[in-house]
Amino acid sequence: MLRTDRAELDDGPGEIAARPSRAEAEAAVRTLIRWIGDDPRREGLAATPARVVRAYEEWFAGYGSDPEAYLQRTFGEAGGYDEAVLLRDIPVQSWCEHHMAAVRGVAHVAYLPRDRVVGISKLVRLVDAYGRRLQIQERLTAQIADALDRALQPRGVAVVVRATHECMASRGVRAHGAVLVTRRLLGDYRDGQSRVEILAALSP
Repeated sequence: MLRTDRAELDDGPGEIAARPSRAEAEAAVRTLIRWIGDDPRREGLAATPARVVRAYEEWFAGYGSDPEAYLQRTFGEAGGYDEAVLLRDIPVQSWCEHHMAAVRGVAHVAYLPRDRVVGISKLVRLVDAYGRRLQIQERLTAQIADALDRALQPRGVAVVVRATHECMASRGVRAHGAVLVTRRLLGDYRDGQSRVEILAALSP
């Protein structure tokens, strides 16, 4: 669910607006349907505003969660393991903040533990929570890496995100199949042989 405890939203410099109600959100969808030239009252569209609002609750559920909370439970019983922990091909589902168009791809996440590790499902939840917001891919990549770095204080963190952007594929230049690759490397992974090795491991 989208966050409901935040009673007010920033509506621009010096202005605070109350969060719209569900009815207002549905009315906005009806306005858009009319704007594109269709009739929101016709049978096939009558229930569309309610469906869109429910879909938005799911698509943008990241606003209702604290991504770093998923990393609070860590484990020290790793048997002295001190090599990279790497999880590849984590699904990325996000939305471009410039056009509200879909961003789809995968994230590869790695860290070099110091003395604590985290359950691998939490890495998936971390990516998903940051993804389900209006984003730019560069910021998404940085948020994932920085959260891991703060929570685990590992020797190194590496995050690579590969995604396609519908705002570029379905409109504008219509570059179907173009993939944007972003990465953030911290700690031991910033340079030297460790950087070379982790980038090789994270490559397709």
